[in-house]
Amino acid sequence: MAFAVIFIRGTINSKRGVADTLAMLNLHKKQHCTVIPDTPAYRGMLQKVKDYVTWGEISPEMLARLILERGRLEGGAKVTEDYIKEKTKYTSVLSFAKAVVNGDEKIIGVPGMKPVFRLSPPRKGLRSVKRPFNDKGDLGYRGKEIDKLLERML
Repeated sequence: MAFAVIFIRGTINSKRGVADTLAMLNLHKKQHCTVIPDTPAYRGMLQKVKDYVTWGEISPEMLARLILERGRLEGGAKVTEDYIKEKTKYTSVLSFAKAVVNGDEKIIGVPGMKPVFRLSPPRKGLRSVKRPFNDKGDLGYRGKEIDKLLERML
């Protein structure tokens, strides 16, 4: 299983540990997204920054779309289907995305591809960046609902 993590709240007046953890997750600016595996170390990092990010289990179809639409190579070129075929052992972006979601591969397994996806602010906005998702907000764990937010941000 893999989590999509989106940075949605700024770090002004936050503790240094929070900013360091966000940097370790490759989240340097708001509206940035990264895909991480589900491990105890990453879960601890997510708990530390839960007041600044939202995360959930991403579907392989959404990950493939995210890679094709927002994936960038070093130098700014877009990631294409042919590039994934050439640089990995997978025959398509969807098969690569399924491997990432299942935990067999990592996003950084593609040489030259940036580990962060730059997104637009969500259409129709966010509900609240001060409240958790279960309490009519947008922060913290949201499960499968992450796909709906990513759809609005693409």
